[in-house]
Amino acid sequence: MNHLKTFTLLAALTALFVGLGYLIGGPTGMLIALVVAGGMNLFSYWNADKIVLKMYRAQPVDEQHPNAVVRTYVADVIQMARDAGLPRPVIAIIPNDQPNAFATGRNPANAAVCATTGLLDMLTREEIRGVMAHELAHVKNRDTLTMTVTATVAGAIAALANFALFFGGGSDDEERPGGIIGTLALMILAPMAAGLVQMAISRGREYEADRVGAEIADDARSLASALQKIDGHARRIVNLTAERNPASGQLFIINPLAGRGADNLFSTHPATGNRVKALMELGLTMGVARARPAVPETTRGPVSTSVPSTPSQPRGPWG
Repeated sequence: MNHLKTFTLLAALTALFVGLGYLIGGPTGMLIALVVAGGMNLFSYWNADKIVLKMYRAQPVDEQHPNAVVRTYVADVIQMARDAGLPRPVIAIIPNDQPNAFATGRNPANAAVCATTGLLDMLTREEIRGVMAHELAHVKNRDTLTMTVTATVAGAIAALANFALFFGGGSDDEERPGGIIGTLALMILAPMAAGLVQMAISRGREYEADRVGAEIADDARSLASALQKIDGHARRIVNLTAERNPASGQLFIINPLAGRGADNLFSTHPATGNRVKALMELGLTMGVARARPAVPETTRGPVSTSVPSTPSQPRGPWG
């Protein structure tokens, strides 16, 4: 089903991209758009994950990192990936104060999971485990290919809409039959395309990743608690990189665009309250009263990387 979703989504976006090319440049523009879309889809399949990691300045980390919190984060991800039957992913941190996380990569063998320094500073170890288990669930469900490629294609469609402002005129030009009407149509279709991309990344996939993630971490309540904290702070802390590249917002566990009150009409993320309710109900079915080994606390300070970031106050049992 995931392969079918990927094919259907890419086919729809490619058709839309080609149609916009026709509006801009007639048959010639359509052919050019077709070639560009085909090359873009192929390039996205192999490289979109690298583009996203570079965009957010994600820095790979391992068990030798000087920060104890990061070492614990790495160890927990490795352990949960092993328990879930997944290859060890690339584990990275992003120098950003907004608490958030995402997974990317075309398949489990080429996956990466990332957490922001804000998330590592703000959440408890159990909550971080819950968040990263959610991201590993996306990897296990092979959601990351669709999420990564659609983010790249959505950005290309937005760029094409901008090009229309310069190349969409000239109603007398047979190579541009749309003229001013085509240009206006394009400006209307571009936001619709963005909505299509966002809606295609089904909200049900987030619920499913929550469910599988809770099973991987063997803890539904900690993920529910983490989602509430992340959602509240993401609305107040602006993620500038995400604001400049809104198509990538669908990758994150919580919408990173909330910092500027982004329009959520076509939000790719379910309402946090609904996710929390579902997780709490899942926690009951998993046996909330079941005793679990205590997770040792780690003395820590704010997480930092070689890239300067705004210091934040350490919180939770590590602060």
